[in-house]
Amino acid sequence: MELSGKVTSLLPEVSGSSKSGNAWRKQEFIVETGGQYPKKVCVSIWGDKIDQFGLKIGEQVTLGIDVESREYNGRWYTEVKAYKVDRSQAVGMPVGPPDVDTFYEASDEDKLPF
Repeated sequence: MELSGKVTSLLPEVSGSSKSGNAWRKQEFIVETGGQYPKKVCVSIWGDKIDQFGLKIGEQVTLGIDVESREYNGRWYTEVKAYKVDRSQAVGMPVGPPDVDTFYEASDEDKLPF
């Protein structure tokens, strides 16, 4: 799946050790989509991809994402993980649905009388 938008926040990096003793680290960031009703999505990056992607606030990006839900103690938790960041496609591209006026311009005949 893909998600396009502007990086609006970078949350602090979190790290720890798994049950098996392996070190892990994760950073979450917020992407705001475009369009008439913009949405904010919290996306996480794991491990070496944090340094590899080098995200900055204000950047327009297109992300390759995986969405995964898991159950813990009767509750469900959903995580959106980024595995790819593409900056080239996001530059100059609209990130939401196009404006209706772009495709259709109403004439006087099309306007309703009320």
